Parts: sequence; structure tokens; C-alpha cells
Amino acid sequence: MQLPKFSFGMGDRFAHQAKAQLEACLLAAQQGADVTPVWNKSNREHLIIGSEPAGTRAAAAAAVQQLSWTKPYFLDADHINLKTFDRFVAPCDFFTIDVADNIGQKSDEAEIARFVERHPELIGEITIPRIDQPFRTDKAFVEKTAKQFLAAVQHAGEIYRAIALSKGNEDFVAEISMDETDSPQTPVELLIILAAISDETVPIQTIAPKFTGRFNKGVDYVGDVKQFAKEFREDLATIAYAVEKYSLPKNLKLSVHSGSDKYSIYAAIREGLQAFDAGVHVKTAGTTWLEEVIGLAEAGGDGLALAKEIYAEAYAHADELCAPYATVIDIHKDNLPTPATVNGWTSEQFVQALQHRSPAEGGDLPEYNPDLRQLLHVGFKVAAKMGTRYTDALEANKEVVARNVTKNLFERHVKPIFLG
Repeated sequence: MQLPKFSFGMGDRFAHQAKAQLEACLLAAQQGADVTPVWNKSNREHLIIGSEPAGTRAAAAAAVQQLSWTKPYFLDADHINLKTFDRFVAPCDFFTIDVADNIGQKSDEAEIARFVERHPELIGEITIPRIDQPFRTDKAFVEKTAKQFLAAVQHAGEIYRAIALSKGNEDFVAEISMDETDSPQTPVELLIILAAISDETVPIQTIAPKFTGRFNKGVDYVGDVKQFAKEFREDLATIAYAVEKYSLPKNLKLSVHSGSDKYSIYAAIREGLQAFDAGVHVKTAGTTWLEEVIGLAEAGGDGLALAKEIYAEAYAHADELCAPYATVIDIHKDNLPTPATVNGWTSEQFVQALQHRSPAEGGDLPEYNPDLRQLLHVGFKVAAKMGTRYTDALEANKEVVARNVTKNLFERHVKPIFLG
């Protein structure tokens, strides 16, 4: 099973927006870009919402049928590990193997020594086409990098083999994710990681490193855009080199996680892909859930009342909601409006505070509040506890919600990355 060149990960937490999301890929196809949809949902999200991966598959399949989509599509078991992969085996054909927690775990010294011995080519001067300056390493650097990442890569191999054994075949897309950690991986570290992945004979088709800068949930990139662009291109060059050097899958590509709403780096991504004729997987997540809340607020009446109730509950339980996402949010609580203030807002005020507009739309309005947006991004647990009250509201306001979902994905994400 092969993942096409351009793929787009879409989170549909309440399994109500698959059709609206797929519309964005149809619009891209009509304008000349083949973008493969990948519906992703993590075990944590399933547990919070009380859903099953089979339900995500059913929603995606229904959207594919309704829109007569004849191109490939995938269902991603997002951020799985040995304890959580089982429930995803039957419905999923894409597995994001998350080993971020294993980075820095102590490896067997003999294993590290064997790795260094196997790879003398990683020591010294390494010239990679289209990277201006050669990588310069010594044995101590390779040993240090192996100590940092080898256990994580070996654990990824263990998870991959467990999935293949359970499925009874290797006919699925594998991704290794290392993004939800504190420190970014440099291009030379990525090369050493890819050598270790080759040793594990894991045929990954995408790899999600942590890039320089912050990729906070639901808001724009925070960091040096020029540095990101340089690093992104060097990663593309490193992958192309490693594919040949270590016989990795020919379609191996970078994966950009927490890719929602990172408007300031989309041009750098697009330009890098064009320069290297490379593929990419860009994964969004809660941006669709936020568009549901925006749609409810825009609808007014009961929809607006429910959106205000969700915010009030999220505000009251902010610490609990934020704790699992500490590495990917940065909320200044003093900037959060009180529920009493929000209760006095009109539909327009609520939408303007929550909606993150792209440069093509003229950028964010003065009323936009990134702290409120991040809190609501992680606040889907509040809507989950509402059960059918929330999903019935989505159905009652289906058209306005769907319009916001499709516009957000196509105009603010797919178009600037894949079409320009």
C-alpha cells in the first residue's frame, strides 16, 4: 500500500464533517492538485469522545460514496503505541507510530556500540546534495545521537512488527512520529535516525520530526520562518539522500504534525516541495472541531448559546484540559475573557474572537484571541460530555458548519500549501 505524493491529515473528532472535509480535496483536484485525504483520530480522542475507530472509517467511507471520490484515501491510527494499537488494526490502513516518549530513554551500551560500528559512514564529513555545507561529525556525536534516539527507533520497530503480525500482512502505511517532544531534531540527527530506521527494516513512508519553533495547537507558527525554511529544505535533501543510501522506501516524505493554521510557513513548505519535487504529509487536527464551534456561533440562537456554554466549561476546567497538551499550547490565562464577558457577545463577536484568518483574507481581525482559540482547541472534551446535545446541534446547523469546515481546509490550508 503506497501513500501518494501529497497527503493531508484531517481530524474529525465527532465524525460529522468527513463530507465537508473531503469537499476541500475535491476543490483541490478541480484546480489541479491531487491531495489524498487521511482521516486521523488518536486513541486519546476516541476515549474522550467514547467513539471507536470503526466509526471514523464508516464516516469516511460514507463521504467517499456521497461525493463519488474514486482516488485513494486512508484512515490513520494516530499516535499509537504497543498498548493502544489493537483497536485500530481492522479499520485502519495508516499507522502513526509515536515514540516521542521514548526519546532519551537509556539504550543498551552494546547496542549503541554496534550501531556506531555498522555506520562508519556517519562519522566525518558527510556531503549531501543541495545542502550548502557538509555535515561534520565525530564518533562522540554519533554515539550521543544514538543514545538519544536509538531506543525510540527500536521501539518503533517493535510496534511496527506487532501491527504487521496482528494484521497478518504489511500492507499498510507506516509513519514514525517524534514531534511531541521538547527539542527539535536537526537534519544531521534526522540522517542518523533514518540509518537506525533502516537497520530496523521498518518501511516507513513518512517521518514526523520536531522542527525548530513552536507548533502550538490551532494558532500560527511561532519562530524564525527563515530558519524553518532552511531546516525544511535540508530535511528534504537528507531524506532524498537517505532513501538511496539506506534503501528506504522511494516515496518516503516529511510529515508536518500540528500543521493546522501554520500560515506563515506554508509558502516555505510549498517552495521547498517545488524545489525538490518532493512529497509531504501535512496533518491537521482540531482545526475542524474549532470550525464546528465557529459554525454554531455564526448560526446564532441555540447554536451560539451552546458555543458560549462550551467556552464557560472550558474556562472553568482549563488546567485539566490543557495538561495533556502542555508541549503544544501556550496560553496566557490573563488574556482569556471571562464567561460573563463571552455571554454578552453577539454571534459576530464570538466568531471574530475565535476565527484565525489567513493572510489571503487580510489576516486576523483585531478581535481575534489566540489564547481563547487554543483553550477551545483542547476543550473538545466539554462537547464530548454533552453527547447528543452537541451532535444534534451540529445536525441542526449542518449547512453553516459544513461551509466553515470546507472553506477553512481548502482556502486556508490546502490551497496555500499545494496550489499557491
